Amino acid sequence: MCTVGGAHDVEMEEDRVKGKDYRCRDCNATFKAVGKHPICPTCQSENLTEA
Repeated sequence: MCTVGGAHDVEMEEDRVKGKDYRCRDCNATFKAVGKHPICPTCQSENLTEA
């Protein structure tokens, strides 16, 4: 195995990235998403509101 810069243990902070709660206006699905332009995972709609 080749590693550049040596092997390191990487620990991720779970609280570092928090998704926002959204509700789809087309199919009423609720979900968490991260990003500027979330898309409903159920129907692929961009017609959302923050829950």
